[in-house]
Amino acid sequence: MIFSARRTLFACVLTCASPAIAAQRAAVETVEISARLITQFHTGHNETRFGPLEFVGGLEMTSPARDFGALSAFRFLKPGGDFIGVADTGFWFFGTIMHDAGKRPSGVSNFRMQQMVDASGRPIDRKWEVDAEGLAVKGGIATVAFERDQRVAQFKIDPDNMKAPIRQLDYLVPARELRQNRGFETVTHANPYGQHAGGLVVVSERSLDKAGNVYAAIIEGPHKGVFTVRRNGDFDITDGAFLPDGDLLLLERSFSIARGVKMRLRRIYGESVERSAVADGPVLMEADMGYQIDNMEGLDVWTRDDGALMVSLVSDDNHSILQRSLYLEFILHQD
Repeated sequence: MIFSARRTLFACVLTCASPAIAAQRAAVETVEISARLITQFHTGHNETRFGPLEFVGGLEMTSPARDFGALSAFRFLKPGGDFIGVADTGFWFFGTIMHDAGKRPSGVSNFRMQQMVDASGRPIDRKWEVDAEGLAVKGGIATVAFERDQRVAQFKIDPDNMKAPIRQLDYLVPARELRQNRGFETVTHANPYGQHAGGLVVVSERSLDKAGNVYAAIIEGPHKGVFTVRRNGDFDITDGAFLPDGDLLLLERSFSIARGVKMRLRRIYGESVERSAVADGPVLMEADMGYQIDNMEGLDVWTRDDGALMVSLVSDDNHSILQRSLYLEFILHQD
């Protein structure tokens, strides 16, 4: 938790923290992770149901490694187990979420980090070039959205040797409309059997059109084109993933010095995700600093081996002692 005495500093660390980037290191760094179990989502309360979401468990992750942290986005390579992620300091990370006999998250194993490299294989030390914020995975290819130097790039996934991108994608939204530090935070593949045939969809954090809606685009598939997402209150979009029924689940974040950080999950109706439309949908859950949250930035949706539809979240600690790296896990009930 970040208590009120710390809140004045929180506004700066969300945007001003210096990355822990070191030049010329081993290609892959094995990182020791310690994980403290989180058994209550609402601090001091034992309820587990929050609207349609049921809290399963969570982890507060710490490490002596100087590069650990700034976790911006992640996706599971194996449902609920092996994962890949990007840090906004220009690192790839890989690891495995472990679960106990009750299917609750119990730890992180085999965590490794690798610095992003240029075409010659040299690590990139300039933060503005590797501010990775969004990630999608399909068929051995990782698609990454970068802010500041705005682009969407694709990489071959090789946990032992991540190389330079193999291609850049046209993200369709006019570059002049993307705010430098409010560009694409969501990159996700649509439902393979839906109207966009598994194509990539990108959503910006807070690049707004004249009506105050958030720029987004369908950049692959039979119905490519720009659309917007209706901005709801003072929340910014930090990640998203499509649900099996075709709806888009968005993770959103809000911050003020007076009340600290908040997070929200919003379900965007799948039929509203189309060219020239304004997509919208209901809020499923909202949480403030009375809950076990932090600067929540990453989300993935997966199906557990018993058929439960799962939502996993991670937070970006900005390499600040005032913030935490969290992993949270929920069941999304469809009733």
